Amino acid sequence: MADLPDYVLDPNAVLKDTNASWRHGSPPDYSKTRAFFEKTKKTTHEANSLPFLVENLVKNWEIEASFKTNLSDWRTIDQTVYTFSLNGGEERTGHHMLEVGTYNALLSKSEYYDPTKNDFTESHKSFKRMMPTFAWEVLEVYSGPPVVVCKWRHWGEMKNDYSGYNSSGDKVTVKAHGDTIDIQGLIVAKVNERLQIEKIEVWYDPMEMFNQIGKDGCPFAENT
Repeated sequence: MADLPDYVLDPNAVLKDTNASWRHGSPPDYSKTRAFFEKTKKTTHEANSLPFLVENLVKNWEIEASFKTNLSDWRTIDQTVYTFSLNGGEERTGHHMLEVGTYNALLSKSEYYDPTKNDFTESHKSFKRMMPTFAWEVLEVYSGPPVVVCKWRHWGEMKNDYSGYNSSGDKVTVKAHGDTIDIQGLIVAKVNERLQIEKIEVWYDPMEMFNQIGKDGCPFAENT
């Protein structure tokens, strides 16, 4: 497996890119998330199996998309052709995700949240404070390169209150219930010979997360 890139062999590979431009000046600390993942994951993939490689690729892509501020530092993508889309929507470049943030790129308007009314910083505050650890795993892989199709799971515990601006422009607050938030979906990704992502499509219901956040009742909109 020596000819495979490190970002499909090690989920923390890109965290070692100390010369990259990082959002907070240095690589983020994923140790708590990785520990939570090991404790609560549903699957254990054989080393160097296709699910193992895909899981590591997406984890490193998420790190780069969330924390590397210069697209030229992203190693998990083919920078010449890369696009991202949500639920069959508009194909966006990496520069768009750098501008709006990973959460805003993956969410849609609702009574809980509106990506157009929460900037990059606000979006990360809303969700990272609510769920200090938000783990991700591959459940199944249905096809291999060059077009990878997989089923995924994203989960965490609602430790703190949720707060964000909704589609009406109101600030919404939901009290923390302490339970697990667990969402699932599909990824369709076209990769090149270096297993870099050329095109990634994410498919899931964004309301699945918010329905679990507000499982005890309606969100509370503050007067602003």
